Amino acid sequence: MRIAKHWAQVAVIISACQLSHAYAAEWEPARTASGVPDLQGIWNNTTRTPLERPRRLGEQMVYSGSEAQAIESDLQARLVAADAPLDPNRSAPTQDDTGTYDNFWIELGASITQLDGQYRTSLIVDPIDGRIPWLPEDERQPNLLAQWLASPGVEPFDGPELQTIGERCLLFFDFRTSNSSSGPPMMPMYYNSNYQIVQTDDYVVIIAEMMHDARIIPIDSEHQSAVLKKWMGDSVGHWEGDTLVVTTRNFHPQQSHFGGSSERLVTEYLTPVAEGKLRYRFTIEDPLVYTANWTAEMVWSARPSDEKIYEYACHEGNYALSGILGGARYEEKTQ
Repeated sequence: MRIAKHWAQVAVIISACQLSHAYAAEWEPARTASGVPDLQGIWNNTTRTPLERPRRLGEQMVYSGSEAQAIESDLQARLVAADAPLDPNRSAPTQDDTGTYDNFWIELGASITQLDGQYRTSLIVDPIDGRIPWLPEDERQPNLLAQWLASPGVEPFDGPELQTIGERCLLFFDFRTSNSSSGPPMMPMYYNSNYQIVQTDDYVVIIAEMMHDARIIPIDSEHQSAVLKKWMGDSVGHWEGDTLVVTTRNFHPQQSHFGGSSERLVTEYLTPVAEGKLRYRFTIEDPLVYTANWTAEMVWSARPSDEKIYEYACHEGNYALSGILGGARYEEKTQ
C-alpha cells in the first residue's frame, strides 16, 4: 500500500514537471551574449512554507487552493495585527519575555510557496514525508564545535571560537530554524532574505544580504584541493540547459549548516521559470548525518530594478561577543 502511494505521488510530481516544461516553452528567459539565461539582479526568497512538513500532514505534499487561501488570509491578518500601534499603557514585559525586534523589522511575508501550480506544504520534496532524514543523534558525526565543547576542561565561554559563527558575524545562522542565508543551501531568514547575482561567462557571484557574504562560483572549473576549507565551501558551477547547477564541498569544519559533516555535498539548481521567477532547488548528501539524501525547492522572486542591497555590517558595533566573554571572565573572578 505504501509503495503504491509512493509511486502515485511520483506520478503527480512528474506530471507537474511536464506541465511546467510546457509552460516554460511559451516563455523565454533573457539571455547573455553566450546564450545562457541572464540571472543578474536582486532576488528574494521569502516564504511562509516551512522547510520541514508538519508531522500531522504526513505525505500530503500540497494544499488545495482553498486551504492555501485560508492560511494566507490568516497570515495576513496576523501581520496587520502585529503592525497595530502599541498600547502606551501596556504593562512591562516579564524578565523572561522581553521580546526582540518588533514587526517593522521582520520580513517573513504572508505567502505559501507555489510551484508547478501547487501550494507546497513543505520546501522538502524528497523524502516523501517532507522531513530531514536524520540518523539517530548518537550515530551522527558531531560538528567541530561540539567536539571542542566535549573536550576535558573546556568551558562554553572560554574563547570566541566556542561561540557560534553567527554570534561572531562570520555567517548568519537562524537559531530557530537552523537556516543560513548564504549557506549553501541558501535559505530564507526572518528579514534581509535578499540576494544579488552578478554573472559573466566564467563566474557567477551570489551576494547574500545577511551577512554580506559573496559566493564566487567559477563555471566549468574543477574543485580546489580538499585541504582548502572555506566558510561557504568550494563551489563550482556548470550549465545544464537553462539550469545553473552548483556543487559545493570542502566546507569549513566550523560551518555545520543542518548538522553537516566533513562528507557534506550540496548540489543547487537555479532555473528561470517565468518572468521574475527562479526555481531554487537543492539536494544535500551527507552519509555521516542523514540516512538518505534530501531535496528541497522554493521560488526566488525578482526585486524591483531600482532596489539596492546595502552592506549588512554585523561586525560594526557587535558588542555581544565581547560582552559574553567579559561576563564570563567577571564570573570567574567572583567565584
